[in-house]
Amino acid sequence: MRINTNRWNRIRYTLYTPGYDLIARVFEESRKKSIDSLQVQTGDNVLIIGAGTGLDLEFLPKDCEITATDLTSSMVDRILKRNQTLKLNVQAIVMDGQDLTFKDQSFDKIILHLILAVIPNPFACINEAARVLKKGGTVVVFDKFVPKGRKISWRRKVINLFSNFFVSDITRDLDAIVKNSGLTVLYDEQADWKGNFRLIKLIKP
Repeated sequence: MRINTNRWNRIRYTLYTPGYDLIARVFEESRKKSIDSLQVQTGDNVLIIGAGTGLDLEFLPKDCEITATDLTSSMVDRILKRNQTLKLNVQAIVMDGQDLTFKDQSFDKIILHLILAVIPNPFACINEAARVLKKGGTVVVFDKFVPKGRKISWRRKVINLFSNFFVSDITRDLDAIVKNSGLTVLYDEQADWKGNFRLIKLIKP
């Protein structure tokens, strides 16, 4: 039986919505560093896939167009509420990151923060991101992956039985996910928790 499904993600992240900001703000510095590296320009169309409650919004400029998607309607409601204060150009939509409804090459920049380790099919998600990204556009990823050059230990596999049920998968390999996406890695560096979290920037040639 599959543990990680869209149905289960809707249930668990609906339950987590009230306390999500308290936990996710631990990664505020890495979020900011990731978004700063995007170098968002005036008029850019920016897509946030798996936007959660919209914590990334505060690091984006007011002169770009932002589309924020999330599978969970309670999260999208929080995005809209947050933007009442920020007053950015934001469209928030309930949408599956594995099956985006946008046209090809619709966005200049894409943000994938804490989603590739959560979504049931990260390969579908990264392929969809590549599809809707314009040529020459960039993607930033901040998430937990198996450290580069290491095999998945038996201990990590055991812990993942619980982690994958309650939060996210901790056995995913970033290189394997990106390999056939058509995206090229510009940089990949260690971030939080001794490199278990990483900051990655990708480009669509």
